[in-house]
Amino acid sequence: MAVIATVSVWLAQRNSSANESVSAELPAAGTGSAARQAGNTGAVTALDKTFLTKVRQAGLWEMPAGRLAQTHASSEAIKRAGMHLLDGHSKLDELAREDSEALNVPIPDQATAEQQGWVDQLKNARGRAFDQLFVDLLRASHGKIFITIGEVRATTKNSLIRRLATQTNNTVQDHMDVLEDTGLVTDATLDDVASTIPK
Repeated sequence: MAVIATVSVWLAQRNSSANESVSAELPAAGTGSAARQAGNTGAVTALDKTFLTKVRQAGLWEMPAGRLAQTHASSEAIKRAGMHLLDGHSKLDELAREDSEALNVPIPDQATAEQQGWVDQLKNARGRAFDQLFVDLLRASHGKIFITIGEVRATTKNSLIRRLATQTNNTVQDHMDVLEDTGLVTDATLDDVASTIPK
């Protein structure tokens, strides 16, 4: 009897574990492409489409920049900033690609020529020169897109774009913080960002 009871308990536990592992692999209710489309409301404007493109292209150059920071930088603060770029933009890139599909808005597979040029500059720099160039390029680009994010988040009527703008805002704020923590952000970089703000 003891053996039968032990086997019965073991089988019950095994079946329970199997059910848990199967349910863990299933998407939760309200997730996935169908749920995104069902939860999406509002027209997509030209600004929304431009924003989706800019988020995608930011990841296409900032993720390589983050990887270069791990091998080319002289400062642990720069390497840390690079890791934040890799982590933040990999998540944003996934979200942008999902939203592109759900909204049927095509997005590019390449960074702009200017952005690719920035990556080439970073590839050719080492040590302290890399550190400064990394901060100059990335703090300027984050500051400039930060302005657009606010406009999109405040005005978009599309729920998916609103969600992307919120996530992008949080990510860009984090990236500006870690770049500023390096102590290498210059007045010239901030002046460059200020010069792009419409008066």
